Amino acid sequence: MPQVREMTTADIDAVSALRVAGWQSAYAGIVPQPYLDAMTAEADALRRRERLALPRPRTTDLVAVADGDTDGTPVGWACLGPSRDEAARPDTAELYALYTRPDLIGTGIGRALLTAAHTLARTQHFTSITLWVLDANHPARLFYERAGYRPDGATQDDVYADTTLTELRYTSAL
Repeated sequence: MPQVREMTTADIDAVSALRVAGWQSAYAGIVPQPYLDAMTAEADALRRRERLALPRPRTTDLVAVADGDTDGTPVGWACLGPSRDEAARPDTAELYALYTRPDLIGTGIGRALLTAAHTLARTQHFTSITLWVLDANHPARLFYERAGYRPDGATQDDVYADTTLTELRYTSAL
C-alpha cells in the first residue's frame, strides 16, 4: 500500500515529472500531440514553485510514495481545495488533479490518493466534492465512476493547440 502525505517543496521536481508523464500518457490521442510534446517537467516545476509561493487557502497537495521506497520519491499526486465554480456551495470541495506514474496505474496508488483526498475534505467540513474530466478520457471516467462519482450535467470546453475538448463535471457526496 502506498503511503500518502502532504507534498513538500522537495517533491516538486518528481511531481512535475509524473504530471507531465501522466498527461503525455493519458491524453495521447485526445489532446493534440504537439501540445503534449511541448510539455516539460522543468517548465511545470517552475510554475508549480510559483504557485506554491502564493497563499492558497484550504488548498492541499498530496503525494503517494510506494511502500518500502527508502528515498520517498512520489509516484502519485493529487491536489484539492474549495470548488472554483462560482455557483458552488461553500461546503463543496474540488479535486483539481490526480495523477499516478503511468507505469503504476492500476496498482492502488490513485485509489489511495483519492481516499486520502476525501478524508482531508471531510476534515475541512466539505460535504461534497467535484472534479472535471475530459469527456474522451474513458479510463479516468471509469475510475471516478467506480469511486462513486457521477456526471452532474455540467460541461466546459478547453482549447489545446486550436483543438476544443469538452470536460464533464463529476460529483460525489463525502
